[in-house]
Amino acid sequence: MKTHFIAIGGSAMHNLAIALKDKGYHVTGSDDAIFEPSKSRLEKKGILPGEMGWFPEKITSDIDAVILGMHAHQDNPELAKAKELGLKIYSYPEFLYEQSKNKTRVVIAGSHGKTTITSMILHVLNFHQKEVDFMVGAQLEGFDCMVKLSEENDFMVLEGDEYLSSPIDLRSKFLLYQPNIALLSGIAWDHINVFKTFDDYVDQFRKFVASITAGGVLVYNEEDAEVVKVVESAENYFRKIPYKTPEYEIVNGKVHLKTEMGDVPLSVFGAHNLLNLEGARHICHTLGIMDEDFYEAIMSFKGASKRLERVEREDNGTLYKDFAHAPSKVKAAVKAFCEQFKNEKKYGFLELHTYSSLNPVFLEQYDHAMDGLDEAIVFYSEDALKIKRMEPISPELIKEKFKNENLKVFTNAEELHAYWNTLDKSEGVYLMMSSGNFGGLDLTK
Repeated sequence: MKTHFIAIGGSAMHNLAIALKDKGYHVTGSDDAIFEPSKSRLEKKGILPGEMGWFPEKITSDIDAVILGMHAHQDNPELAKAKELGLKIYSYPEFLYEQSKNKTRVVIAGSHGKTTITSMILHVLNFHQKEVDFMVGAQLEGFDCMVKLSEENDFMVLEGDEYLSSPIDLRSKFLLYQPNIALLSGIAWDHINVFKTFDDYVDQFRKFVASITAGGVLVYNEEDAEVVKVVESAENYFRKIPYKTPEYEIVNGKVHLKTEMGDVPLSVFGAHNLLNLEGARHICHTLGIMDEDFYEAIMSFKGASKRLERVEREDNGTLYKDFAHAPSKVKAAVKAFCEQFKNEKKYGFLELHTYSSLNPVFLEQYDHAMDGLDEAIVFYSEDALKIKRMEPISPELIKEKFKNENLKVFTNAEELHAYWNTLDKSEGVYLMMSSGNFGGLDLTK
């Protein structure tokens, strides 16, 4: 099969391209910019574009599938050529469905926790040498690629994202998967640039639940009121399995899960991760993994990449980075950090740089998000606001919305870095929350 990727360099797209290459497909692609690690990984597989840019001449009538990434625009010249030739154009999730339509599809959805839960499931299956196809949004220990596709595997585990499918397909990605088994971890308003109201956002999850195949299974977080409402209002037939935070205790800085089989020591911490673990356990049970085997495997799970991930520093200081930037994720990460390091001085840094997080209306969702930290710091770039053509935001407004008068607010990367350099990293513990890089801050030094 001959495939061409428009915007091959994206974190999701390049993994799919590699998975198809490994499956034996003929893969080509284009992009106007490709960064690391995508660049090196594509080059290693021999599918890195020879030069950057869009080249309509690459689009030929013998291409079986054109896969369109979100980075591309509607007026992309390669897209125009593909339409002109009448080629089949897929969004990323649409193509994944095509690859898995004859398999049992397991889809993990929710505003928060979906990457970690998917990662936990894959870790357990890999530990017990159970082969499945998959797509997950983070690099995992023991896995070469974030996507695996095969002809022989019976199951496919998919991380289900509610964001848009492609520039020409404005459906939420997870609406294309038609799950046989699904999980819903939580609902908290996000992507305000696309979903203008909370109800519009919640409606995507109503549609997701409605897309579960007849007689399927839904594992859901019964501690989330919005999730419960969505599940109770569903009219289609499926089996409902609720889950909640299990009992645990922290002994000498290590979390121990309380189970019928005794205490299970874990390598992760935080109540939200224990909740994620419980959801993953139920999904694994539907896949034939017994509890004893699940606990045996989960003890060695160290977390998904950039999710409360320990950073090795030259001075051996205690620093964790977390992909958290949406309000619910920030609150969960801060709560976990404060619980884990009760007796340490706790520094928390948050970078705001998404459209939602820089919207004055949406900022109200961050109320008390940094409470419990000894030093709370928020950084956003005034230049980023200009680039996004957004209205200026004052540090005073940030403090007001966070309901935290002691918040330190930086709007200039150089000033943030200067403050960072005054801190003795060998004293206290540090939580760095961002899907960016704090204006180029090196967290290892």
